[in-house]
Amino acid sequence: MKKKILVINGPNMNLLGEREPDIYGKKSLKEIEGELAGLCGEAGIEVEFFQSNHEGAIVDKIGEAKGKVGCIIINPAAFTHTSVAIRDALSAVKIPAIEVHLSNIYGREDFRKHSYVAGVAQGQIAGFGAYSYILAFHAAKEMLI
Repeated sequence: MKKKILVINGPNMNLLGEREPDIYGKKSLKEIEGELAGLCGEAGIEVEFFQSNHEGAIVDKIGEAKGKVGCIIINPAAFTHTSVAIRDALSAVKIPAIEVHLSNIYGREDFRKHSYVAGVAQGQIAGFGAYSYILAFHAAKEMLI
């Protein structure tokens, strides 16, 4: 298994730090990526980051990952609740995936309480802000060993 993690972030994640900081926190996506890159470097794990506001681009990226990465950490953001296409892509590539959310999606609006991705993910981490990504890294590292 390839010791590489692909971290995918969905729509509006490029606005982290500015967008509703009371819900999503004050760290930017670049800061979160920097922390993950440091952890991966220390662990000898390659990491690649990808963010898109476009569903098809995310589906394409997941498809391209087949045979190239050992784990996907994905925050589908709003696509969590709407995208059968992302769910199907994750299912098709058979790469272990960890679903991540900054906020506790189950403590928010009713429409956010359903995740299409959860059924095909190895697990889900939600509600710990930027630390959700750190927790996901540790889970991914264990899967790559």
